[in-house]
Amino acid sequence: MRVRVAAAALNQTPIDWENNLQNIREGIRQARAQEASLLCLPELCITGYGCEDAFLSPSVQQTAWDVLLELLPDTQGMVVSLGLPLMVRKAVFNTACLVADGRILGFAAKMNLAGDGIHYEPRWFKAWPAGVRGQVVTPQGDFPVGDLVFELSGLRIGFEICEDAWVASRPGASLAQRAVDLILNPSASHFAFHKQKVRERFVLEGSRAFGVGYVYANLLGNEAGRAIYDGSTIIASCGQLVANGPRFRFGTGLVTSATLDIQQNRMNQARLFSFRPNLGEDLHEVKQSFAFPPLPPVLETPHRDDWENGPNLKEEEFTRAQRLALWDYMRKSRSRGFVLSLSGGADSSAIACLMYFMVQAAWNELGPVQFNQALWPNCQLESPEQAMKEILTCAYQATRNSGEVTRHAASTLARALGAQYYEFDVDALVEGYKSMVEGALGRPLEWNRDDIALQNIQARVRAPGVWMLANLRGALLISTSNRSEAAVGYATMDGDTAGGVSPIAGIDKNYLRHWLRWVESQGPLDHGPVAAVNVVNAQAPTAELRPPENKQTDEDDLMPYDLLDSVEKSAIRDKRSPQEVYQEMQLRYPQYSPPQLGLWVERFFQLFCRNQWKRERYAPSFHVDDENLDPKSWCRFPILSGSYTRELKELHQLVQSDIKEQW
Repeated sequence: MRVRVAAAALNQTPIDWENNLQNIREGIRQARAQEASLLCLPELCITGYGCEDAFLSPSVQQTAWDVLLELLPDTQGMVVSLGLPLMVRKAVFNTACLVADGRILGFAAKMNLAGDGIHYEPRWFKAWPAGVRGQVVTPQGDFPVGDLVFELSGLRIGFEICEDAWVASRPGASLAQRAVDLILNPSASHFAFHKQKVRERFVLEGSRAFGVGYVYANLLGNEAGRAIYDGSTIIASCGQLVANGPRFRFGTGLVTSATLDIQQNRMNQARLFSFRPNLGEDLHEVKQSFAFPPLPPVLETPHRDDWENGPNLKEEEFTRAQRLALWDYMRKSRSRGFVLSLSGGADSSAIACLMYFMVQAAWNELGPVQFNQALWPNCQLESPEQAMKEILTCAYQATRNSGEVTRHAASTLARALGAQYYEFDVDALVEGYKSMVEGALGRPLEWNRDDIALQNIQARVRAPGVWMLANLRGALLISTSNRSEAAVGYATMDGDTAGGVSPIAGIDKNYLRHWLRWVESQGPLDHGPVAAVNVVNAQAPTAELRPPENKQTDEDDLMPYDLLDSVEKSAIRDKRSPQEVYQEMQLRYPQYSPPQLGLWVERFFQLFCRNQWKRERYAPSFHVDDENLDPKSWCRFPILSGSYTRELKELHQLVQSDIKEQW
């Protein structure tokens, strides 16, 4: 027995019923065109995964049911898995509905909910207990729900829904004992660096250990604002990769298909001495006849894009994830491009490069017709160069403390990328505010006394002009703050944090600088280097807010960026105390003295605690690294706290002890 199976990655949007419906229909159409008899669609594909508290809305649940019924005629001659929330006995469950020949067979319910990191499923859903079958009563009839196995003319099908496959006691072990032939995994698995390798491992190992064909389908794109989905589709059979689809595509979806030899899998499983099937009657089995067409043998050769096999996987993943996230954020927010305050420094320059890669990649993949259709009504851009100038507007905003180096870097990069570029002189505005406050206070403002206030007014004065540009263009203002700045509050609220989206707030400054050097020398495989970035890479990062004679740099204000990122990971990710962090940094950075390391560790903890309120106010950021500081999706911390006062006293004592030992 051979079966042609397919996995579809879909770019869905929460509660966007018509869009989601059309994407599902297109996925079914593509699978049918590839002669697949069975199709696995992503988790909660009808509603979208990111509906959050709307999952508890009766109208959302009812509309999801109505859309499911609308889709039934599209499944004639096929078996299709469709995800939706389902209320059973006053509880809402995350389910996959298996439909065959236009008929609902039943609902497999998720048994392990994702409740850590970016996920909050237990807020809305209940976990279905293993080994339990229930019924859901609907106007269209009563249907089985729960821990089900579906048998279609001898082919036995089970489900692991996303998180189910990530836990130690995954349902696949039970399904193997129940002699399933095929496991479907509809997923909404957010992107993080190198996570695809983990997915491939559990798909391959699941297919080997359980002796099954395994079909994995993930979401695609920036679905709801923060999480990015790479559109991974994986098909495996008895431990062998059979097919995997491309990731980070700009279209509404893609389908990957393969032919599985079910009888060969059964024979492989029969050879195993350890295999002990349950031979009694399976009370949780749903049987239905279905005419799978006979298929000839096929030699499947899995394809992997070249960039996935190269030495710069993290750089490639970062580029592709960010450019897809920006594209979806722009079109789903109905914005006519972006406005960026381009300082000539690393952060804003990295964002400008990502915009450039976004336009180039989307144009090349979609072509002019689909590119224009995906954007605003009556969009008629005729080339990627025209698109870049229309989509990205940059403004360099100078004060008397700005230098020719950064102005030259901003103008050179903007023109090399083809963005619209303006230069604003905001010094008169700064001096106006300064004079107004001096008059009210009855004293002059001086750098040796009013340093922070004088720095911040420059950053804040830059916000209204670019906000005005964004309003005039119907565009989205980009915030340029990075994760290292977020950790210690080295950002001006309503200044460089102003904006509607903060794409690099989850990325540390040290990595951004590394990525920019890679862009200058190599660049993404589908584009190549951007030589103009050298004008940015040649500089030391600086806020450029103090008078030039101060020679201000970020690392002088804070600490070396590589050290800052190490301290952050140790303190926040690993939850170590100030003493423990200090001791770890002594091992990692022996070139620094105990007093210097102690000062930097103390500075980090004080600034981290003091600036939680800033992190609470950041614009939405893209999740690309499972070591995030975003309090709305990853790292919760109190706005008001004791600021580690006792622990920092103990740190002082430890540093003094180390100094005495050295002497």
